[in-house]
Amino acid sequence: MKRYLLDTSILLHALRNDSFWNEISSQYNLSETQNYISVVSLGELYALSLRNNWGVPRISKLQTLKEHFGIVDINVEAILYRYAQIDAFSQGKLKDKPFNNSPRNMGKNDLWIAATASVFNLELMTLDQDFNHLNVEFLELIALKAAT
Repeated sequence: MKRYLLDTSILLHALRNDSFWNEISSQYNLSETQNYISVVSLGELYALSLRNNWGVPRISKLQTLKEHFGIVDINVEAILYRYAQIDAFSQGKLKDKPFNNSPRNMGKNDLWIAATASVFNLELMTLDQDFNHLNVEFLELIALKAAT
């Protein structure tokens, strides 16, 4: 069975329950897979809710998301170490895994999300191109593009 870690960019579409969410939900059969959210994405969503003054309906949808997806904590030794590995790799500084491109500055939250997907062998579903250089080296990536 497929197991996905849904990045914050995907979760925003889930909260809107928009056509893009319905399309990927159907395409990847998300109702029949095991889907997870990093606690980091949850923090990002809470921050967005405060910054954008979300109303009760949207906050309720966020609570429903929490009930339907597994929440993965980052307070796991293997995730802490993988975070460091991915950061060093992205900067071209990981000795046993050379990165033959120019260094990539990843956001710290993206590092946590990538480390979580990597350690738990979850396919990372995202709209964010910042993960592309990690595909195959550290994780399986589903890099989607939203319709414009």
